[in-house]
Amino acid sequence: MLVTTPGNYEFEMLDLFEMTPDLVCIAGKDGYFKKVNPAVLQKLGYTEEELFSRPIAFNIHEEDREQTLSTRSEMLEGKALVNFQNRYICKDGSIVWLQWTSIFLPVKDIVFAIAKDITESKRKENEIEEKYNAYRVMATHFKNRAEENRKYLAHELYEEIAQLSAVVKMNLGWLSQHLDNLGEPAREKMQEALQVSDMLIKSVRRVSFAMSPKMLEDLGFNATLEWKCNEFSILNGIPCTFESRCSESNITAAVRIDLFRITQEAFHNIMEHAEATAVNLLLKDEGDFISLSITDNGSGFEVEKHIQSAGL
Repeated sequence: MLVTTPGNYEFEMLDLFEMTPDLVCIAGKDGYFKKVNPAVLQKLGYTEEELFSRPIAFNIHEEDREQTLSTRSEMLEGKALVNFQNRYICKDGSIVWLQWTSIFLPVKDIVFAIAKDITESKRKENEIEEKYNAYRVMATHFKNRAEENRKYLAHELYEEIAQLSAVVKMNLGWLSQHLDNLGEPAREKMQEALQVSDMLIKSVRRVSFAMSPKMLEDLGFNATLEWKCNEFSILNGIPCTFESRCSESNITAAVRIDLFRITQEAFHNIMEHAEATAVNLLLKDEGDFISLSITDNGSGFEVEKHIQSAGL
């Protein structure tokens, strides 16, 4: 039977304090170190005399001091500090990231703290974030170029092809009125050509709008979505309602384009697959973000049984 006396217990705790690879500290309420284990000295490179002679905040990275002091004040009021991260400046000028778990012991008026060195994981995290930001910049660039190309093609369609089609329609109309010796079959073909010309002009305008909705700039975002809903209802015979609880002044031009493209894709999917008889579009300002909700009463599908594709 092993009997642990108070003296033995204190010896074992002291042994653990000295040997653990984690950084273990005891600090006073005044913000000075009172005791540290060898891991702290090894990691930061200071002697005990150097660490104990100045406030702990002296070694904290200047960008982290304010948050550290604020969090420490909460801890001194009884809130345990768990997994708090900040940067410390080593004696050689290098920076280490430490993750702290600390508690204030009011009976002894001290703070007991344990820290782990997370510098390597932070380095990898920063690398991932830098790559993500680079990819995001690239994606934004390509998206903007794609929108510019769509706008150019839409302009060419509307300004060139639509206008040429209108000229053809006008000439056909003139010929139909001024050629008296046309036979009935030729006159019927002329009328058919006029109808096709009219359909061509409308199709070009519709495709031009789908490629680059100039209405976004001319009439605004809410008006464009409302028009899109009305067009969907007319073309598909499916009632579609639009409600906006958002001031479009809060939505950037890039986000407007994104939301419009999402609406286009959703309407296409509803038309092709949903077998719906009613569609609702709701735009809301949720404070920190904009919410676009597109719902229908269609057949739907079981997500877990559906093969993932680019449209989902």
